[in-house]
Order: sequence, then C-alpha cells, then structure tokens
Amino acid sequence: MDIKKEYIESVCPHSRKASPVGNIRNVFSQPVTQIALVGVILALLQILALNGLVSSSFVYALGNTLIYAIVAIGFCLLLGYSGLASLGTAGFIGLGSYAAFYIVQELGAPYIAALAVTLAVSIIIGVIVGFISLRIEGMYLAIMTLALAEIIRNLLMAIKATIKIDITNVCLFGVNVNEKAVYLLVLASFVVLMILTSNLTRSPVGRAMLTMKNSTSVAQAMGISLMKYRLLAFVISTVYAAMGGLLHMMYVRNMTTATSTLLTLSTSLNILGAVIIGGAKSLWGTAFGTFIIYGLQSMFLSKIQFFVDNPAFITMVTGVLIILVVMFFPGGFAQMVVMFSAWVKKKNVERRLREYGRQS
Repeated sequence: MDIKKEYIESVCPHSRKASPVGNIRNVFSQPVTQIALVGVILALLQILALNGLVSSSFVYALGNTLIYAIVAIGFCLLLGYSGLASLGTAGFIGLGSYAAFYIVQELGAPYIAALAVTLAVSIIIGVIVGFISLRIEGMYLAIMTLALAEIIRNLLMAIKATIKIDITNVCLFGVNVNEKAVYLLVLASFVVLMILTSNLTRSPVGRAMLTMKNSTSVAQAMGISLMKYRLLAFVISTVYAAMGGLLHMMYVRNMTTATSTLLTLSTSLNILGAVIIGGAKSLWGTAFGTFIIYGLQSMFLSKIQFFVDNPAFITMVTGVLIILVVMFFPGGFAQMVVMFSAWVKKKNVERRLREYGRQS
C-alpha cells in the first residue's frame, strides 16, 4: 500500500497534501509576492536612514536608481519581448521631466494634472513611433528614434536656451513633501509598474509580443496584429520613460539643459546597457542591470577615493561587462542565474544518488 501511494505521488505530485512549509514556499514563489517583499525592504531602508542607521546619500542614490529602473522596465518590454530597438529613451525622459515642470511651475497646475498631460503626450509620441516601426525595422528604427530624441532636445532648447528646473517645494494633495516622501512615491511606482509588467509578460499579450519578436511571419500567420502590439509596446515604453522623467523632476529638483546629460545619447545607451547586462527578457535582471549602470557608482564606489579620482573607470568596466555578456551570456545576468541554479540542482541530485548508493 505504501509502495502504491508513493508511486501515485511520484507520478502525480499534485496528489500530495500541501504542507505549511510548501504553502509558504508557493506564496513566496509568486512574482507579485517577491516584488512586494522587495518593496517593503527598500521602504525599510528609508526608515533606517531617518534613524541614522543608513546613510541618507545611499538612500537618495537608491531612489535615483529606481527611477532609471522604471524606464528600463519599459525598455525591457520593448526590446526583450517585442524585439524593437530604440535609442530615443533620453528624449522621452526629458520630455516627461520638462513638460511636467512647465505645467507645474509656469501654469501653476497640480502634479496630478502634470501627470495626466505627460501621459497623454507620451502616448501620442508612442503611437507615432509605433506607426513608423511598421515601415522601418532594426538599425534604421533605432536611428529614427535617436533622431526623434534629438528633435525633442533641440525643440526644448529652441523654446528656451537654458531650461532650469529648480523646485523648492513639491506639493502633493495640498501637502508639501520632501525628497524622503518622494522616495516612497518612486518606490511605490516601481513596485506597481513591476507587478503590472510582470503580469503583462505572462499574459496572452506578452506571448503575442514574444511571437512577434521571434518571427513576424509566424505572428501574422497566427492572426497576431503587428500594428496593435507594436503600438502597444512603444506606448508602454514611452509612458514608462515619461513617468521616469516626471519622478526625476520631483526627486532631483535641480537640473538644467546646459549641464544635464539627461537628454543626451548617453542616457539611452545606459538604459540599453542595463537591459543587456541584466537580460532582455527578465524584469529582475533589468533591475539588476540598472543597479550596475547607475547605482554601483553612486551608492558604493563613490566612497572609495580611487573611483572618485577616476570616475571613468566604472564606465570602462561596464563596457567590458557588456562585451562579455553579449559574447558568452546573451541572456544576461538572468541567464547566469538560471545556469547556476541548474548546476546546483544537478550537484544536489548527484550527491543524493551517491548517498542512496552507499546506503544500499
């Protein structure tokens, strides 16, 4: 009887009664739970900073990194799941940042109105670029988006030679908030967008985007509308970038077009590098890649004198890392984690086989 029960459980694992430990493991294996848990941990860092247990500069740099991670998540969906290249990310970030600043500072509108207008403008830009992507692909699409970003940058410069963002108070719902409260807003935005994107990638929409990336001919044969999903991919990516620009304006509060590199090609390339390093089809990998590109220097290496005297060293290291990833691990950091996990499981199975062999 025991042998029969063991055989049934081995053939059908779901027939086993779930143990409390197994239930807890299943809960924490859910992406939503994992993202929420990371959000709680990052929120606790702000509490520790308020009590002097963690450096406030460390938490500030972390908040800035999370803003770029939001942008990178949208780009991950565009490149990793839809197979569409873009170098116009910097222009979309700058558009969101400066448009929101103009609406709030010049027109005196609340931040909710600035968010609505920013999202509306970014959706329009995303639809335009999405329509263009139906006729242009690959390298030419990337060049076209780069040209669009330069148009946005020069248009802003033409409106006013030097646009300076200098905000003393951020008022949300009638309450003035400091950068510590804005950090929590940035963190909440990161968690919510991570959950939404994670659900989207595992939905029929995400599978349709992957099919479109692998083969447009197969996608069309299966009845997948290229226009629909390309427009959707560009709209989501542009909206995330514009939201990142809005949050950057609220968080940094001091920036000018003359000295800031936010609108330059380097920002677009850094976001591209973050996605490549982390893994184009992994949201956690993309977040890790963003940490390597933006967080490592400001959060840790800025405390070491060598990196303070040689700020370009981390850029060279990043370049070498991108080359190694492209050559040996096209899936990025996510692929490394999967391979290492499979290696650990294999060694564990071999160890158990050796132990059972000795017992027999």
